Amino acid sequence: MIEIGSTVPEATMLRLNAEGGPESVDLASFTKGRKVVLFALPGAYTRTCTAAHVPSFIRVMEQLKEKGVDDVLCVAVNDPFVMDAWGDSTGAKAAGIHMLGDADGSFTKAIGMAFDAPPVGFYGRSKRLSLLIEDGVVKVLNTEAPGECTMTAGEAMLDELG
Repeated sequence: MIEIGSTVPEATMLRLNAEGGPESVDLASFTKGRKVVLFALPGAYTRTCTAAHVPSFIRVMEQLKEKGVDDVLCVAVNDPFVMDAWGDSTGAKAAGIHMLGDADGSFTKAIGMAFDAPPVGFYGRSKRLSLLIEDGVVKVLNTEAPGECTMTAGEAMLDELG
C-alpha cells in the first residue's frame, strides 16, 4: 500500500504520441527530479470522474504550476486510446494534463488501490486518489470514498501546496 514517504513503484503506463500510436511512460523516470501531481480514478467517461474529478484539475492547472508543479498526470485502468479521446472530450489535454492508461492495472495494484465493483462492470479499477510526488517520493496522499470527489479534487491538492 502506498503511503506518504513511499517511493513510487516501477510502473510503465501508456499514452498516445504525436503520431497517434501508443508510447510507454516510465513513472519513475518521469518523476525523477520533478514535482508531479498524479490523480487516479475509476475510469474514463464515468460520471464522477468526468463531471467532477478531471474538471477540478483543469480549474487549478495554472495555480498548480505557480506552486512549482511540473506536470499533472491523470491515470485510469483504461487503454491509451480511450484516455486520449477522453482527454480531448473533457479539455484535459488542452489544459496540459497528461492522460495515462494503466492498461493492465499493474500500477494500481502495486500501490494497493485496485478494487472491483461488479454491478457497474468495474474489475481491477483504481480507487480515487491524488498524490504529490517530489523526486519520486510521495509527499501528499489523498483518498476518497466511492462516488465522492472532494478530498482528491484539484482544489484540495492546491490547498495542500499552501
